[in-house]
Amino acid sequence: MRVTITVNGTTSQADVEPRTLLVDYLRDNLELTGTNIGCDTSQCGACTVHLDGRPVKSCTILAVQADDSTVTTIEGLSGNGQLHPMQEAFREKHGLQCGFCTSGMIMAAVKLVEDGGDLSDRGIRERLEGNLCRCTGYENIVRSIRHYAGEVESHAPLEGDEAMAHHRTLQEAEELAARRQS
Repeated sequence: MRVTITVNGTTSQADVEPRTLLVDYLRDNLELTGTNIGCDTSQCGACTVHLDGRPVKSCTILAVQADDSTVTTIEGLSGNGQLHPMQEAFREKHGLQCGFCTSGMIMAAVKLVEDGGDLSDRGIRERLEGNLCRCTGYENIVRSIRHYAGEVESHAPLEGDEAMAHHRTLQEAEELAARRQS
């Protein structure tokens, strides 16, 4: 079957077997190997990419299902030779160890912050439950995401309900930090 998929801003066409997974299409056809295959069962999240703006596990999507869609991989986050700010936050806050889960974790984290909501440590952990890391214990991953979220929030004024939710989230974070120091 012929598919046309825009990946990281470049449209590609290819003939694929109907059973070809999106992760295999990205890695084998386009040689974008930043998207990892961890489990093939949708459990680990190492293969997370953005499909039409939403995070999906590319090991559970067929390439034909992504026909006429837009995909962003970890390689597509950066631009002009610069890391995406989330990638930079993971580097700066040591949000990785072996690096195997990192691309999927970053792709999920970018959307997590874009969507807003509870960005407390607990909220981030709960919303990342579909992405597994076997090395870090998540502490530095959560720290990286909060660092990035703080950078994003510091550049965008909040109003109304959003400002109140942000205040509550910061207050929760401050209370948690105070309890940890006690």
